[in-house]
Amino acid sequence: MIRNLKNIFRLGVKELYSLRYDLFLVFLIVYSLTFAVYEASTGSSTEIENASIAVVDEDRSILSMRIQDAFMAPYFSKPAEIDVSEIDAAMDSGNYAFIVDIPPRFQEELLKGHSPEIQVNVDATAMSIAGRGASYVQSIIREEIAEFLHQDGIRYPATVMTRVKFNPNLESSWFQGVMELINNITMLALILTGAALIREREHGTIEHLLVMPLRPFEIMLAKVWANGLVILIAAVISLYAVVQGLLGVPISGSIPLFVIGAMAYLFSVTSLGIFLATVARSMPQFGLLAILVFLIMGLLSGVYTPMDSMPTVLRYIMQFSPSTHFVSFAQAVLFRGADIHIVWQQLLTVFAIGALFFTGALLRFRKTISVMES
Repeated sequence: MIRNLKNIFRLGVKELYSLRYDLFLVFLIVYSLTFAVYEASTGSSTEIENASIAVVDEDRSILSMRIQDAFMAPYFSKPAEIDVSEIDAAMDSGNYAFIVDIPPRFQEELLKGHSPEIQVNVDATAMSIAGRGASYVQSIIREEIAEFLHQDGIRYPATVMTRVKFNPNLESSWFQGVMELINNITMLALILTGAALIREREHGTIEHLLVMPLRPFEIMLAKVWANGLVILIAAVISLYAVVQGLLGVPISGSIPLFVIGAMAYLFSVTSLGIFLATVARSMPQFGLLAILVFLIMGLLSGVYTPMDSMPTVLRYIMQFSPSTHFVSFAQAVLFRGADIHIVWQQLLTVFAIGALFFTGALLRFRKTISVMES
């Protein structure tokens, strides 16, 4: 047992030395967990900011003026005033994302107890702001009408109050920073371990290992712990320096607990990377396989789309992916401050899936070695 541990440790150190002299992979690690995390969080905001809007004021009343003045920065740019005959041309040319048409006698009809309608034209081709921006426009109009009617003695029986516990300003960069970090951990874990195995096979160094008194289990486990350790250290530094430091995201939960979960996740994904490397015959084939697997694990894990919004069959299929459970684990720990009593099931599931991947990779690795020996 002690001899096996020594072999695993020494082989892992060899992996670290090999990685040290592979400048491209070192650059990939540094870039993916620093600049890539920051840029993805700040450069692709899903929030409404300076959206172009125009108002067609056919009423020219106090209320219509209040509605027009309510569209302010940072959500909207200064509203432009256009004529009703210009609506179609303005929308077709894409000059405005939103055009609000306030009909004649709107205030008068409202005070009489009628229900006049305001037309909101939305450029749905701007998908990133169309849905959320339309709800912002409707909310602003409703608030101005409610406040105007309240001043005239009309009161509503109930008032809806919304309070956000975490991220009260709903800044998307807080969420995207952590999720991008998880995505890049997945990508690096797949690439580093798979590339390490294929690199040895292409350079012929795997034959040197075969003549030594080493077991396939020791060779494989050394690659798992060495590459996983590098990614884990880089991820923790990124969490402190980029997510907390540059992005200013307050971490509500326990970072040590997140590190434990990341260790289980890295064990799972690095094992999957070795499995893909045993299937691929060359580095280009491995790259294509890794991209395909990474896209599926990233897009369907709950990072970008909630699991509840996916088809039922797809939700069941993604339960076999460790990324699904790790994303749920990370969100609970870092965003909601969950402790081990709440997330132990996700942690155990990630480790169990990793054990299956490791067993499958070990069987494939032994088969590959047997073919090379023959």
